[in-house]
Order: sequence, then C-alpha cells, then structure tokens
Amino acid sequence: MNNQDYYVHPSSYIDEPCTIGKGVHIWHFCHIMQHSTIGDDCNIGQNVVIGRGVTLGNNVKVQNNVTVYEGVTCEEDVFLGPSMVFTNVINPRSAISRKQEFKPTLVKRGATIGANATIVCGHTIGEYAFIGAGAVITKDVLPYALMIGNPARQAGWMSEWGSKLQFDKEGFAVCEGSGEKYRLENGRVRKMSNN
Repeated sequence: MNNQDYYVHPSSYIDEPCTIGKGVHIWHFCHIMQHSTIGDDCNIGQNVVIGRGVTLGNNVKVQNNVTVYEGVTCEEDVFLGPSMVFTNVINPRSAISRKQEFKPTLVKRGATIGANATIVCGHTIGEYAFIGAGAVITKDVLPYALMIGNPARQAGWMSEWGSKLQFDKEGFAVCEGSGEKYRLENGRVRKMSNN
C-alpha cells in the first residue's frame, strides 16, 4: 500500500481502521493492527508489529524485530532499538486468558531503549531516559536516567543529545555534544534554559 503521505512496503499489512501520519515509512514484513496511531515522520523497521490501540508520537524510530503490544504508548522522538521487548501481562500463562489484565507502559518523549532490552509492563520510562542494550526494566525510570543491567540499575544521567552527563560538586553539567546545561537537584535532572 502506498499513497502520497506515507510509504508501506508491499509485504506489510495494515488493518483498518488505523491512523498513519505523513512521512511514515513502514518496511518489510510489518503488521499494523486496528485502532493504532502512528504519528508523522516515524520509521517502522523490518518485521515489526504495532499492536491494537498502540500510539506512537511523531518521529518515533522502531528498529527491526520489535513488537509494540497493546497498552504501550510512545511519545515523540522515542527510539526503540533492534529486538527490544515490551510485555503487557505480569504473569502470563498459555492456558489462561489475561487480556483484561494488560498493564499500560508509557515511554516519554525523547527516550531511547537499546537493542534487546526488556521493558516489563506497567511502568513509565521518563523523558530522555536511556535504557542500555540488554537491560531489563522492572520499575519506573526517571527522566534523563541511564539504566543498565538485569535487573536494570541507574548508572548515571544522559543529556537530550545523548551524552553521559558529568555533574560537578554544585550539581551542574554541560553536554559535550550540544553545550546545553543541566542541573541535578534532589535526585532529579532538568535542562536549564538558555537565557
């Protein structure tokens, strides 16, 4: 299926109704399920499933072999690395239907989830958080937090540009990539205004 506003590879399936924004590319062997919403300028890699009712904000990048299950919402500028995993049930059993027990997962603006990471359902990944490759997230993640390991633990802070932040004794840091300034206060990071 191709139209003027977005591209879908012929090997992929789009279930109606759903909403697909302008500039979207949906590559080989994908399945976009009913009632999902894909914002403008998203890139959906090979062998991706976007579940029923899922919402992806503008400029979301979904790499190969990812299933975004029902109950997941990704805000703008989220990056989902190759073969990362979402779940939507805490205690699945093949013989017991638990669709009424789906737990929502929210990935906030600008967050990155690395290759082969697992996000256990029912949690929020904060703005611009960075989940390292292979990490297993079992709790909420603070904005700008760098999370690694299984189970994941916080190993520092990341800038919006994607550099690890080094805070001085007064709680200030400058991003090496962008020059933007950040403040660490009461266990939380915020970007300072440029004024």
